[in-house]
Amino acid sequence: MTAFVALLRAVNVGGTGKLAMSDLKALCESAGFTSVRTYIASGNVVFDSKLAEPNVKRELEKKLAAHAGKPVQVMVRTGSEMAAVARENPFFDAPGNRTVAIFLDGPPPLDALDGISGQVNEKISLGQREIYVRYGDDMGHSKLKIHAAKNGTARNMNTVAKLAAMAAI
Repeated sequence: MTAFVALLRAVNVGGTGKLAMSDLKALCESAGFTSVRTYIASGNVVFDSKLAEPNVKRELEKKLAAHAGKPVQVMVRTGSEMAAVARENPFFDAPGNRTVAIFLDGPPPLDALDGISGQVNEKISLGQREIYVRYGDDMGHSKLKIHAAKNGTARNMNTVAKLAAMAAI
């Protein structure tokens, strides 16, 4: 069995894509995943599965689409990959609530940093399948747009660390 972390995109954010975490847990269990546990109401779930990562993603997206009546994009990482995202954070000295990892389905394109708009004091760095962003104190007013991240989903580093710890249990 492998521990996985699934991050749902655009769920319970800004009043869109409402999904109770109890429903998410039940969907995961109906997909055959075990030791299912959710973390905060923004589409984070940790579970164990014998399936390979692409099959986990496909199965969960299929269950979510049937439940929601529309596609729900999911980013999946193994527990060890999630721990690596936390460990490889290039902005480790910044507050965890001001630094995010934007999770992508694949590696960021080589031109991922081209065409960025609205950057003021944000710092950006590329990871394996993530884009890290360190925001300043005015994070809530940031106008930063990263075209390469438009289909990704962001989690702050406090959440990343908690999910990595949950997956390690």
